[in-house]
Amino acid sequence: MNVLEVAYKKHKIWLNICKSFGLDKFTSEDIVQEMYIKLHHITEKGTDISYKENDINYYYVFKILYTLFLQLKKKQNKVRFADEELLRHVEGPDQMNYKEIEDRFNEEFEKLHWYDQKVFEIVSSGTRISELSRKTTITYISLYNTYNKVKKHLKKKMGL
Repeated sequence: MNVLEVAYKKHKIWLNICKSFGLDKFTSEDIVQEMYIKLHHITEKGTDISYKENDINYYYVFKILYTLFLQLKKKQNKVRFADEELLRHVEGPDQMNYKEIEDRFNEEFEKLHWYDQKVFEIVSSGTRISELSRKTTITYISLYNTYNKVKKHLKKKMGL
């Protein structure tokens, strides 16, 4: 008999083991499905995890489930979620008014020469300076210097 068939007959037992780790029904189901994949890979390599004639080594399956659970927890610990309710009520000197910053930026940008504005807009939109140089026949160094001059000017005016 196939090891996966034997393992699947005890599907509810594997789910209960995962729930005992503190997982919900859906996450337990995911972990058990991953366990089946692991069992498939292990048995393809030739490892025998059967116990007696028509049974499976419970301890081996438990270790697989527990390892998958620990891997899931490790991944979850790397991801940090901000509490949206907390973020809505954050006030103080660190809070930024993005509309005000955007208005200041646009005001300073409008003061620039039209050529400087265009070069900055085109390069900032993702066009490479070398590509712009080929299309316009303006030297690379001229475009590079213009872009950097505008960037430094705007940073200075914005206080960055």
